[in-house]
Order: sequence, then C-alpha cells, then structure tokens
Amino acid sequence: MQSPTAMLLGQGDRLHLNHGPIDLIIGADGPAPDARRRAFEAAAARFETILEGLVVDLDQHRRRLLCDTPLPTDPVARRMYTAVLPFCTQTFLTPMIAVAGSVADEVLAAMRDSVLLTRAYVNNGGDIAVHLAQDVAFSIAMAQDDGCDLGRVRFSRADGIGGVATSGARGRSHSFGIADSVTVLAKSAAQADVAATLIANAVDLPGHREVLREPACALLPDSDLGDQMVVTYVPRLGRAQRDVALVTGAALAQQFLDAGHVKGAALFLQGDVKMLGHCAARPNAKTELEHA
Repeated sequence: MQSPTAMLLGQGDRLHLNHGPIDLIIGADGPAPDARRRAFEAAAARFETILEGLVVDLDQHRRRLLCDTPLPTDPVARRMYTAVLPFCTQTFLTPMIAVAGSVADEVLAAMRDSVLLTRAYVNNGGDIAVHLAQDVAFSIAMAQDDGCDLGRVRFSRADGIGGVATSGARGRSHSFGIADSVTVLAKSAAQADVAATLIANAVDLPGHREVLREPACALLPDSDLGDQMVVTYVPRLGRAQRDVALVTGAALAQQFLDAGHVKGAALFLQGDVKMLGHCAARPNAKTELEHA
C-alpha cells in the first residue's frame, strides 16, 4: 500500500492527509504564531501509524461486538469499541461502524496535546471531530450528494458538541434505511458516527416492494455487514410514506437524546426533514464560519 501523504491546501490554512481509505481535511487556529504549524505537524505524525494500527486486528474489528469482547490495545480501535458498546445489545454491530469518527477524534487529540488551540477540526469524509475554545463558534453545512443545501447548524463550546457525523442511503457507506442523510451532533465524532448510522438505518419502510436491497457482501466482498441486506435504490415516495419513515427514525433519535448519547439530529428524506435537539433549536443558522 502507498505511504501516507500530506499536503497543505488553500493558503496553507488546511492540511490534507491521505492513506488508503482514510482521507482527512484538517484546520487549526491558536493564539501562538506557530500554533497551526505545530498542530499540523502533530496531526501528520500521528497519522503515520493510524492505518497500520487498525489493520493489525482488522478481522476482529469486522466481527460483531459483544459486551464481553476484550478491548483492543490500539488507541483508535479502543475508541471504536467504546463508542459502539452502549448499543451492541440492541442490534448487530461491528466496531467498524465507528471507524471514521474514531480516526478523526484520535488525530484531533494529537493536535490538542501538541499546542494550545482556539479552534480545530478533523474532517474524515464528513465525520468531523471539533475542538472549540470559549467564545468560538463552528458551523456545519448539510448538503445532499448533489450539492443541494439542506441547511446549517452552528454551535459553540458551551453546547458540549465535539463531533458531527452524517449517514444515509446516499452516503459513501451502506445503509439499512432509506434516508437521504442523517446528521448527528454528539460529544465526539465516534459517538456521532455510531448514532448517525443507527438513526439512518431506522428511517425505513420495511417490506416496500420498490425499495431495492442487496447483500452488502455482493456490493463489497469484504464488508463487515456480510450478507445483510442494504438499500441500493429508493423510489419517489408519497408524503405519508416519507412521514412514516422519518417518524420512526426520529423516535430513535429522541431515545438517543434522552439517554445523552447525542446532542442533536437532522433527518432528511426526499425534501422532508425532522430536526431534534440542538439542530431543532438553531436550524439554518447563518454564520461567518462554515466547515463541511
């Protein structure tokens, strides 16, 4: 496999890191003149061994997680297992459901350990780990795969949000549900990653004859989902059908809110939307800071 690559973007204010399937866009600001440089150096250094550490026990990471499954020694893998454990008794889950968010959290932690930062983010394909100092805000732009703007959500350190993740039938990962997208805000990117996937799975119309599904392994031979059926096509739905699917997903999102697993959620399906928690409090907030 090719070695990790690093490249500055824009005016040097963003860092692009890539290694195999992992693709990160990173930003950082701090009070010291060299804060950004030091943060980027720390991110690149930690990134050097991220994939290597995950691959060691990859077969285990692709198996169903049980309550008594031993925690791995790799730091990123431990983040994955810890994020998934609260949900593993409810449904079939493998630690891979949290891999993107866990990688983002790990790289951000390395940056924070290296230098004082006022604002920093690590965007791993839409799963974003965020660090904010007091009086600093962050805004995410939610969009469909065709670029259509779905709205923006703004938050600050006081909101307790450290991670954002998006999942759905139109995303890069396979989904059991029919949502165009589900965006979740949580304490960490790993937690948001798990919750977004589960809520997106719940936005569904089981038994609908025009919703097409195929075994995950038929689409991706080494998928950790095996022969479970994932959505490959969603027809144009009627208003009542969209509402049924969204209400089901929103009910699970509300459970996660009540349990403290998430801070907010926005569910989208063919032009209809359900927003809960922080997303409902300040949807479409306009701000000068937009990242996503």
